[in-house]
Amino acid sequence: MIRKSSAIPELLLENQLCFTIYACSREITKLYQPFLDELGVTYSQYLVMLVLWEQGQCTVKDIGAALYLDSGTLTPLLKRLQAAGLIIRERSHEDERKVLISPTDEGWALQDRAKEVPGVMAEGMAMSKEEFGDLLLQFRSLLNRVHQANSRSRSD
Repeated sequence: MIRKSSAIPELLLENQLCFTIYACSREITKLYQPFLDELGVTYSQYLVMLVLWEQGQCTVKDIGAALYLDSGTLTPLLKRLQAAGLIIRERSHEDERKVLISPTDEGWALQDRAKEVPGVMAEGMAMSKEEFGDLLLQFRSLLNRVHQANSRSRSD
């Protein structure tokens, strides 16, 4: 028997913030794809390189914290970046438990090739710099709130 729809407004897909953010993220990633293909990296690898270009050298833990990823997700990603010649992974001399990640010369050269990507992406989304900045601030605020809520629920 097919049940007649009695849609509850709170349960409509179009009213789900999580779905809208998820779908938006997927669509934005698709916009990035041609540029990332040209750079020879995946979206996740691009994010790692952004962290490294900003920090210079990081531990796996630092990269994971910046990207909200665990080491189990990062390790294969970092191995592929190393195989591509973009990063160096080495044990810390002070603490053997820490793995330090640094861009290679080729990794730094990729930064020069990638510097146009953010501007092209903003143009591709037909947003003014002001709209882009406002939206970025709102999403950063949302990310911080959700992260804090998740941190509280894990500590309960």
